[in-house]
Amino acid sequence: MFNFFYEINPIYQALLAGVFTFFITGLGASIVFFFKSVNKTIMDIMLAVAAGIMLAASFFSLLNPAINISNELKLVTWLVIFSGFISGGILLFIGDKVLDYLNSSNLKRSIMLVSSITLHNIPEGLVLGVAFASTSITSAIILTIGIAIQNFPEGSAISLPLKREGISNFKSFIIGSISAIVEPIFAVIGAFLVLKIKLFLPFILSFTAGAMVFVITMELIPESQTNKRKGLMALALMIGFSIMMILELVL
Repeated sequence: MFNFFYEINPIYQALLAGVFTFFITGLGASIVFFFKSVNKTIMDIMLAVAAGIMLAASFFSLLNPAINISNELKLVTWLVIFSGFISGGILLFIGDKVLDYLNSSNLKRSIMLVSSITLHNIPEGLVLGVAFASTSITSAIILTIGIAIQNFPEGSAISLPLKREGISNFKSFIIGSISAIVEPIFAVIGAFLVLKIKLFLPFILSFTAGAMVFVITMELIPESQTNKRKGLMALALMIGFSIMMILELVL
């Protein structure tokens, strides 16, 4: 089975990885069938570890290769990397402001909750696609695991509040799960872009790194730091970062 996965086209690898992270989101959302609430400290630790893994991946799996490839192509490296990185952050910043504007209207809270989570799942899908198409498969698999880790509490973060608002368990589960459906879709798009437009690979890599760093600093770190045990959360982030860093350097 593992040999099959290693040998198939990177686009199919990215698709399977996206389906896996989507499945984990659904698994997190399924908690609604068994619990009314989940221990916040455990969830926050998971978010912090995932943030560390993704933060390390943004450099070791995305920015560093982007710099090397840009140098090989004899591009203006600092300009390509900066423009890609900042563009990824700006795009998500604009998307976040659009959601804030929509939230000022009388749309249902459940729709807005799903929309906000879905928005930041898009760059995660792109990151998966880019990783499988341009980095080592080991790095891509580790990154997939990191994204999956943070998708679990994400699913429950949607389904449990909806349950408290009176929405049925099944509907809460479906809404919590569907927020990650964009990940396999954009994983395929990311892999396709990298394979077909290699000249823009440094920009695409740095763009996805910028988008991921924005998500980490906007969503994951602030959410984990709402926990009273802030020092523990910071340590969990460093552990996640160290795990990804060591695996990247060793493997």
